[in-house]
Amino acid sequence: MRKNIITLALICIGFVGLAQDDDDDQKGSVIQTLTPSKLIAKGQYDIKWFNNLYTETKATFDGVESDIPRATFFTSTVEAYTGVSENKRVNLGVILEFRSNVIADRGALEVFQFDGEEGTARSGFTSFAPSIKFVPFKEVGNFSIQSSFFIPLVDNETENGVFLDQKGFTWQNRFFYDHTFAGGDWQLFSEINSELNFGDKNDSFANNSLRLTPGVFLSYFPSSKFTVLGLLQHSILLDLGNEFDQNFTALGGGAKYQLTDALNIEALYTNFIRGNDTGLGETFNIGLRAVF
Repeated sequence: MRKNIITLALICIGFVGLAQDDDDDQKGSVIQTLTPSKLIAKGQYDIKWFNNLYTETKATFDGVESDIPRATFFTSTVEAYTGVSENKRVNLGVILEFRSNVIADRGALEVFQFDGEEGTARSGFTSFAPSIKFVPFKEVGNFSIQSSFFIPLVDNETENGVFLDQKGFTWQNRFFYDHTFAGGDWQLFSEINSELNFGDKNDSFANNSLRLTPGVFLSYFPSSKFTVLGLLQHSILLDLGNEFDQNFTALGGGAKYQLTDALNIEALYTNFIRGNDTGLGETFNIGLRAVF
């Protein structure tokens, strides 16, 4: 645990140091100029539909890695924001999450059957969150914070042995920074995601815990409308009274393409290359984003 905290602290120090260097917006497509670090103008709308399918056949608990029956967890998220300030420093929005999970060695694509088979499957809308994005420092327009308060919609976290989603409130704060290198062909995007989970520890495994997830994304632009990227993320769940610790590291890559002036598409893949007290699976992601 001490090693994890030291690693996270070093990443945070580097992140803050980089954020001192602000660079002007370049001319280009939305995928170049409107990273998550950048906010939209008053009267604009930013809508993103992102789909994540995580599937696992291995897990590691108490330092022992083992094979497990396949379990698959699908999350579909819609985020909608609008600009409310003249200087692009405040956006307001809402986040809605839908989940479908299958266990007991069912096929990964069976999450899309939404059959609710007792003991193997569950699905439904699981949470929503009012959200605000803001630029805290006027001089650093490529550093922003997204703060969201997730309200659970599930009555029971687990039913008939099938987990659906956390039954607890989550205060999420995401810190974004991006930097475009000279020439515009390379771009660095970094994020630190913090999630404070609170509530009755008997209702959720995650209640009374803090999850910290720093991540780094490096993008290369062969053209203004297309980018390929690599990513590295590390997640730590810190015990604040629920007697449960967890961490994992994920490595992956993907691509984004600007379909029209307003609409772009992205595809990502990640692999959980290591972890403690967690599943060791992989994710397949696809998303659409419209800015108008």
